[in-house]
Amino acid sequence: MTSPFTPIIEAARAADTETARAIMALSALDWAACGIAGQGEPVSQLTRALAEDEGGTPQATLFGGGRAPMRTAALVNGAASHALDYDDTHFAHIGHPSVAVLPAALAVGERLDKPLQQILAAARLGAEASVRFGLRFGRSHYQAGYHQTATAGAFGACLAAAELMDLTGDQCLHALGLTATRASGLKSQFGTMGKPFNAGIAAANGVEAAFLAARGFISNPDALDCTNGFVQTHLCDGSTDQPSGALLESLSHKFHACCHGLHATLEALATMPDLDPAQITGITVFTHPRWLTVCNLPAPTTGLGAKFSYRTAVALALLGHDTAALETYSDALCADPAVIALRDRVEVVGKDELKETEALVTLDGPKEGRMASFDLESPMTLDTRRARLHAKAAALVGETRAQALWQAVDRGDRAGFCGLLAQA
Repeated sequence: MTSPFTPIIEAARAADTETARAIMALSALDWAACGIAGQGEPVSQLTRALAEDEGGTPQATLFGGGRAPMRTAALVNGAASHALDYDDTHFAHIGHPSVAVLPAALAVGERLDKPLQQILAAARLGAEASVRFGLRFGRSHYQAGYHQTATAGAFGACLAAAELMDLTGDQCLHALGLTATRASGLKSQFGTMGKPFNAGIAAANGVEAAFLAARGFISNPDALDCTNGFVQTHLCDGSTDQPSGALLESLSHKFHACCHGLHATLEALATMPDLDPAQITGITVFTHPRWLTVCNLPAPTTGLGAKFSYRTAVALALLGHDTAALETYSDALCADPAVIALRDRVEVVGKDELKETEALVTLDGPKEGRMASFDLESPMTLDTRRARLHAKAAALVGETRAQALWQAVDRGDRAGFCGLLAQA
């Protein structure tokens, strides 16, 4: 049996390159560090409380300790790993692949006693597919208000789970067909606990659909493109053509603890030396118009809101606050008079000529015409990426734990890896 899902599955399988596998391993480290650091966040605690209240068969590890049924573990760990909004992004569809796919793959892998290398291989397949599903859904889907991390991510999570469950080709198509009726998530949740929850429900939906299909559940395998299918009902305008190569090779990891839409701007500012905030009379940020509905909160009053605010992030950076540090995004700094004063000198302008990965910043003051730009798609070697992610992980969870996590990933030590996730 073939279906509209088939070309995406085949393209994702063909994208199994050495570089893609290396990036998936680094994403496992990054995902784990983000989840460990995020386990104390309110959304993490609330979803964990739900898991504890429901109980059930202890099948998979939770961040911070304890075990839960695999679907519940995927939900809790997905939300926890996205709680800080510090995880990886792919700009081809503006989604966060790892927080939807890795919690599903790890939960299923633990339940079925699969080795970590096989879990990561399934996660690579699912992450690659999630980006390709996102391309199929297109920009109109995202601009209409759907959160691609949750919608495209659910399909990637399902494929990763199906791979680990050894589903037949037909069973996999039925699982994806069922995912088409479960995938959900809205951008209106940005800046609230609902955004990381979206990642959790994507992971849980993928596990659920694969589990049911493995046991004979029948759905519509054409549910992607048929009449009243996902594409038709979710305002999708993407292409059916599948690009060649491994899309995972262009995955972008975060090195600032805020929405990825702000990163090009922050990197551009970092190239401007000797800035005196007191002498800056005006700052203009030029960005792709698409980001204006994502991370352009004009005057946030909470640390979480600051992660989605060009004006506040620019003010924090110019005042010397470390935008890679979690504590920078706080309610107290949002209320700081110096931050507010500088924030109010920032203007954000949409510029169609810029790519979604680019930003241009101009500063007004005694030194007129200061300007800098940055493109997040600028090449980064694996060695550089590895060094920056190791430093980030060490900052989040401590050098000793970061090193132990990487050693577990490198050795394929699932028990050691899960044990480190479970530490409070």
